[in-house]
Amino acid sequence: MRGEEKYRMILNAAKHVFAMEGFYNSKVSEIAREAHVADGTIYLYFKNKDDILISLFEEELNRIIMNVKSKLEHIVDPQEKIIAFCDNHLTILEADRALAEVIQVELRQSNKFMREYKNKHFLAYLNIIADIVAQGQEQGVFKNELKPDICARVIFGSLDELSTYLVTARRKRFDVHEIATIVGNSFLTGLVKNGKESGGQK
Repeated sequence: MRGEEKYRMILNAAKHVFAMEGFYNSKVSEIAREAHVADGTIYLYFKNKDDILISLFEEELNRIIMNVKSKLEHIVDPQEKIIAFCDNHLTILEADRALAEVIQVELRQSNKFMREYKNKHFLAYLNIIADIVAQGQEQGVFKNELKPDICARVIFGSLDELSTYLVTARRKRFDVHEIATIVGNSFLTGLVKNGKESGGQK
């Protein structure tokens, strides 16, 4: 088996083990068993369990970034882009429950991640939102006084909280597309200049 393939098998196995057992309760040996590799093989690719978790987050977020860029590529209207971004974020996490569990719950259990990790992929993800806001300002659609980087964190923070709710809620989940539209439109109310509403708002 090639190294790259084995690396991804280990990460995929870790995603399911972390989601099922919780980060603190998971053992490297359980990840190895799920990935069908020897325990020692794990340490050829990762230093420890925290390293596995952080690598998993990097890989998955990079995939999400490529996915959303592809979805936004052919959308011209920045208002529609905001809605599409929200929809893509929630849809991906809804479709992969193990991934959602790891990102929304287990990742916060790693002291190394919370205290030491500086993630360029996360900043790149935020910059996608910031770029949409800046584009809307250049087109005269969004208010000039807004700060794109602050708007990006506010929008992501809302999506992050909703994602955690969707993961942990015991009641029947809402339709993620409906939620994405509600979230997107709620922010567009504050972003858009008066009289500039277009097809982005329903």
